[in-house]
Amino acid sequence: MKRRTVLAQLALAVLWNSKVRYVSATQNRQKVLSGNNESLIEPLPQLNTPMSEWKQILPEPAYNVLFQNGTEPPFSSPLDNEKRNGIYACRACNLALFTSNMKYDSGTGWPSFFTSIENHLGKSRDYRLIFPRTEYHCLKCGGHQGHLFRDGPAPTYERWCNNGVSLIFTPRT
Repeated sequence: MKRRTVLAQLALAVLWNSKVRYVSATQNRQKVLSGNNESLIEPLPQLNTPMSEWKQILPEPAYNVLFQNGTEPPFSSPLDNEKRNGIYACRACNLALFTSNMKYDSGTGWPSFFTSIENHLGKSRDYRLIFPRTEYHCLKCGGHQGHLFRDGPAPTYERWCNNGVSLIFTPRT
């Protein structure tokens, strides 16, 4: 058997087994907002702000990440180097998502956290890069925040890799 044939069959097997499917940003938001989410225990009051309004309220880079599932370039966010004590909240709806005690330097170029504020983020599967990843969203507005990886520090071994443009930092006084 030729190497090319083996590689093609292997690729097909991976695609078949992972059930690759495209999930649009709208479908992800609907899943998060409908409560079809294993991490949702007590529902938060949800915002039903139309996309046209979000587009007017938010800066273009924030809108692109939060509601078009974009990603900001690595090392572009000042929040990656933020060291002060405070709260990191969703830029769209101001729901607190992380505290500065949860933050660590992952070296990836995006603000990273080893855990999140309980019941404020929902998770869904993301297949845009062929292999499945865990994507997370704000449960109040449905805005895309980032991806969850299992390569973080103890005690959780999680890395909540967040787009800085999706967050607003409020220092504690």
